[in-house]
Amino acid sequence: MRRVLERRAQLNDAIRRFFRDRGFLEVDTPVVLPANAPEANIDAIPAGSGWLRTSPELAMKRLLAAGFEKIFQLGPVARAGEHGRWHHPEFSLLEWYRSGAGYLEILADAKALLSFLAGELRGATDFTWQGRPVSFAQELWERQSVSQAFIQHAGWDPALKFDPDRFDLDLVTRVEPALPPGHPVVLIDYPAPLAALARRKPDDPLRAERWELYLGGVELANAYSELNGPAEQRARFEEANTCRHRRGAEPYPLDETFLAALAQMPPSGGIALGVDRLLMILADADSLDAVLPFRHG
Repeated sequence: MRRVLERRAQLNDAIRRFFRDRGFLEVDTPVVLPANAPEANIDAIPAGSGWLRTSPELAMKRLLAAGFEKIFQLGPVARAGEHGRWHHPEFSLLEWYRSGAGYLEILADAKALLSFLAGELRGATDFTWQGRPVSFAQELWERQSVSQAFIQHAGWDPALKFDPDRFDLDLVTRVEPALPPGHPVVLIDYPAPLAALARRKPDDPLRAERWELYLGGVELANAYSELNGPAEQRARFEEANTCRHRRGAEPYPLDETFLAALAQMPPSGGIALGVDRLLMILADADSLDAVLPFRHG
């Protein structure tokens, strides 16, 4: 347990130094919320008259709307039904946001961050994870569009004719296993229905400005250019609640305070990065069990 706690403290300290040195302000937002962002496949855990936060996203965007330009937060979130080798109902999430930026600027941040953290915890950008060579070197990052990856490995383009069930199945069984395991791979430009809080591409409304980061088959981060239109955001939340109802899940109330603030939020980019999964790789562990000494459930 001591080694795990020391490695986590080292990682958290390095993350904070990285962002402070780049002019970001660390913020804290509430853990118990009256409303999370409704998402079709993310379930919140009830807490009193509200829910534990599934993400600090909505509160952090309210800070962007209030004039904060570069912010980050490192802390716990909770999601029901998250169990497995790389899942847990309570986990640590790093989120950062930049006003006046988009998903490509956030991608540049992520490249610099992971390269820095590998050097701090492993002594170099190239190291081994469970006996396999991996690299966080920025020049090795690979980018594939979601359409490109699905056409190559699953034989169809989900942006042209979206099928949520087929997408989820093919992503897990065909696309993710085919991704190169030794360096970061970014799947970019998701079908618009899979980006409830992201801006659509101005020249391609079938796709949204969203990307996800993978290393060694593990999803590490989810980023996008933020949607800042209140009416469209409300419609997307309502559609997410409709999807929840179809699968027999409870619809969630809308965060009206967030929606009211959204009109003042400038064009921005943001990201959520799973700290426990990153620690698992940097600490050369084979599952979250090894880096969560108080794991339960």
